[in-house]
Amino acid sequence: MKKLDEPPSCNAHLVIIGRNSQGDWVAQEQNGLFGGLFVNRAQAMKYALFENGDHPATIVLTSNIVELDMHRKAQPSPLTVEADESSRQTRAA
Repeated sequence: MKKLDEPPSCNAHLVIIGRNSQGDWVAQEQNGLFGGLFVNRAQAMKYALFENGDHPATIVLTSNIVELDMHRKAQPSPLTVEADESSRQTRAA
């Protein structure tokens, strides 16, 4: 069970929630890892919480226009880059 005062983990993703130019609700992870369109804010929040490991502190509601961008390439996390480099060293040995 999660404690209420527990800080967001390093694995939690920052999710932006707002409306697009058509008035639909959008939830989009800041690096483009995941996102979706929703009929209301409650559903966008539910999705964001599910995808970011139930860390409400990492969700940002904005009044700015947010367009869902599914063509953006996700930026690798530092942990992924580290893992890739260490696997290369192992393979080379």
